Amino acid sequence: MPGLLPMILAGSYMVLVADKIPELNINPSCRAAAGAAVSINRNEDNCKHDEQDARAKLEEEWSGFTPTQQQQCVRLSSLGGSPSYVELLTCLELSKQAAALPKSELNAPVR
Repeated sequence: MPGLLPMILAGSYMVLVADKIPELNINPSCRAAAGAAVSINRNEDNCKHDEQDARAKLEEEWSGFTPTQQQQCVRLSSLGGSPSYVELLTCLELSKQAAALPKSELNAPVR
């Protein structure tokens, strides 16, 4: 029984850590996006501003996503390149919308 208290305390700490938005290094993705930009006004500063806006929105809405959605989207937003808050937010929003679809629509054939 004395060993149970540390496990309970450690478990609650892990939950708190999991509920936190990940810290992403957006600099590489913004440099790449600015280099590949088609628009003249699209530069690294614009990209960073978009990323900061996405992070702010994530801070407001993070608890509205399930832990599974959070874990999957954090993983997906970091695959194949530099992570992005914009990609993370988009993934979470789509995942939440997909989860809200009626079961009959999930099994419907694609037209």
